[in-house]
Amino acid sequence: MINSQVQHTLNEEIVFSGVGLHTGHSCTMRVLPAEENHGYKFQRRDLDGEPIIEASTSNVSSTQRSTTLSKNGAEVHTTEHILAALYAQGIDNALISLDAPEIPIMDGSAQQFIDEIKRVGSKEQEAKRRFYKFRKNISFEDTDNEIEMLVVPTNEDDLKVTVMVDYNSPILGTQHARLDNLESFEEEIASCRTFVFMKEVAALAANGLIKGGDVDNAVVLAERPYSEEELKEIGKNIGRDDINILPNKTGVVSTSELRFQNEPARHKLLDILGDIALTGRYLQGHILAARPGHFSNVEFAKLMSDTIKKTEGLPDLRTDREPIMDINAISKLLPHRYPFLLVDSILDKDENSITGIKNVTMNEPFFQGHFPNNPVMPGVLQVEAMAQVGGVFALSSVEEPEYWSTYFMKIDDVRFKQKVMPGDSIVFHLELISPIRRGLVHMQGKGYVRGKLVSQANLLAQIIKDRAPE
Repeated sequence: MINSQVQHTLNEEIVFSGVGLHTGHSCTMRVLPAEENHGYKFQRRDLDGEPIIEASTSNVSSTQRSTTLSKNGAEVHTTEHILAALYAQGIDNALISLDAPEIPIMDGSAQQFIDEIKRVGSKEQEAKRRFYKFRKNISFEDTDNEIEMLVVPTNEDDLKVTVMVDYNSPILGTQHARLDNLESFEEEIASCRTFVFMKEVAALAANGLIKGGDVDNAVVLAERPYSEEELKEIGKNIGRDDINILPNKTGVVSTSELRFQNEPARHKLLDILGDIALTGRYLQGHILAARPGHFSNVEFAKLMSDTIKKTEGLPDLRTDREPIMDINAISKLLPHRYPFLLVDSILDKDENSITGIKNVTMNEPFFQGHFPNNPVMPGVLQVEAMAQVGGVFALSSVEEPEYWSTYFMKIDDVRFKQKVMPGDSIVFHLELISPIRRGLVHMQGKGYVRGKLVSQANLLAQIIKDRAPE
């Protein structure tokens, strides 16, 4: 269901009970199925009116050691682990209902959430899943804390994440973690727990955090040995008689061993996944993160959300990718030949659209007579090139296309925005205006040079069988 093209929700409600890591409040959390296009929403059923808080970057109010969402005075703390589990399991729509201000921390990982989601399973919904494929790099940098985050486009229709952490600690050192696709999350990342250094415990407690912290829900690391007296004093500062930490030891001083040698780095990757789920899209690209934390995750997610808002629905205009049809394949489909074959390659094609390229050079025969001292590609030939890309789309819809031809019936709303000159590559993107019926193909076409719109037209053509196979 992770690679499904349609949205999913849970088959039935699942329930979790536990303590909040930072607030210390006991919480019963119900995760319920939700209608399509609902997304992830949190509900505080313990407050008047049972307010709803959408899981969105615009609702983030704090990133101090976890991600907190707020709206109209209602808050939900530590949202990242349940969101990572839902996201990685391909659940698009869920209502997360709480009777306290913080998600139960469980064992400090996302494993128990994953287990329950798998137990009840999911069901398909009719609406299309919301994907976003990155077409250019997006970066975030916090130079003071040496944090860098970057997403780069890939040819795969999946999400890949690579993380590096370095805390300048002799017991942790530099660690790396990698997630090649969401299908690997359950096995490679889900069980990795949150962690804390002993030197941080007192300061976190002083800031009103880790009230529900325990060795059962976190990995505790010590860079120097702590005596029993020191541990008792730390326990007293956080309101505990016994914090169950091994005395006179360095490294992992909580009673359970690491689940992976690089469990801290893997947990940082888990946090990234939960925080980028706030974009509301299944992202396709490669995220690289150095020394990330919740603040950087959320700021990075905001940058990605801004890019999504500005570019979602626009065609992929990248020309540095392998075409799905080269000139030889196009020549087998279209009847045009030099000097009137005006499309060089096809980059993309799906059931509703097609994207092709015309490379404009000074060697075009029409430049000999059309403004030879100021070469400009004629607008009518831009429309013809656009139509030929549409012809590839139309002829791809019939069997034995070599026996069919495409003929114009109407051209509407033709506009030219700027000159096209030798050295330009026009990327034509055409989309169906209505489904193909009785051989009629009605498409809206647009031409772009370096991302800027240069021409557009609405084209109506008919595909007609010229002759029968011999």
